[in-house]
Amino acid sequence: MIKLHDKYFKPFISAQEIETAIERLAKEIHNDIGEEIPVFVGVLNGSFMVVSDFVKKYPKPCEVTFIKLASYEGVKSTEDIQRLIGLTQDLKGRTVVILEDIIDTGNTLAEIHRIFKNEQVKALKIATLFYKPTAYKKDFKLHYVGIEIPNKFIVGYGLDYDGLGRNLPEVYQIKETQHMTNLVLFGPPGAGKGTQANFLKEKYNLVHISTGDVFRFNIKNETALGMLAKSYMDKGELVPDQVTIDMLNAEVEKNADANGFIFDGFPRTNAQAEALDILMDAKDSEISAMVALEVEDDVLVNRLLERGKTSGRADDSNESVIRNRITEYYKKTAILKDYYSTQNKYFGVDGVGSIEDITERLSKVIDTL
Repeated sequence: MIKLHDKYFKPFISAQEIETAIERLAKEIHNDIGEEIPVFVGVLNGSFMVVSDFVKKYPKPCEVTFIKLASYEGVKSTEDIQRLIGLTQDLKGRTVVILEDIIDTGNTLAEIHRIFKNEQVKALKIATLFYKPTAYKKDFKLHYVGIEIPNKFIVGYGLDYDGLGRNLPEVYQIKETQHMTNLVLFGPPGAGKGTQANFLKEKYNLVHISTGDVFRFNIKNETALGMLAKSYMDKGELVPDQVTIDMLNAEVEKNADANGFIFDGFPRTNAQAEALDILMDAKDSEISAMVALEVEDDVLVNRLLERGKTSGRADDSNESVIRNRITEYYKKTAILKDYYSTQNKYFGVDGVGSIEDITERLSKVIDTL
């Protein structure tokens, strides 16, 4: 992830993918033009990298010139095209290939065709490294396209955001959601995870998504996902990960404007963690951290036995059952601890002390994210 001015951008197209696309464009254009010496025209400022790398790949002699047009303000393409530098050579009877870095709305193409209308060129062809088909509004033919991309703002490889980012060798895509804190909250039975989740969601204005609550809501309200989950549960089978992910996705969609989420009870396996990463990436976000409350087993057992005196829960009153639950928790958590540790996203927090003290410890971690 990178930050330019006030915006965040995530990796999108690698330098290797760009090189491959340019090599293909050079071959396609040469195959069409043959032994004729073409004139390649770069459209500044963005195309300087494209033109530089393209002519290195072009296998035969060629000429290069530039025109400079301006149509971007911030992250938006405008209708107002300004010609800042025009042509300085005679192109009559020549084959001209326009080398664009990116074509989205196609507004600059109208000005390009107007520029070349009176030049009496033999042929005018348009080549672009990046193309946004869903944004294109014109009828001009695009003869050569390197990579089709969605209609999202990108920077890098000559493309900029208010002057920054042109120097990057790869391309980054803007993150629609600029700031989100997404936590996977873990803690063994009796660690006080529920209590801390309530404090954290209030303090950081986060949405608490408890997998258990989500399942109960969907089943009680007989949603399509709830009925599907129940069909597996009634047969004593595990609910497939995708069903759970679809439920979580629905909860995230309901709270699209949230500052972030606390995921409680999910993920439980590497596969689920990977699925959650994919889900968050689709929302232009990511898991910020796995935060686990750490409490010694004997303390947990005493807490749960004490809670069992008033909770009415049978699994809070049997010490062997409690210890088995704690053992199961560590088995599952150990896998996820490794998963998030490799991403430098695992944080263990001492879960012993007053509620306020534990909240303060958790806050210190979250404030660094």
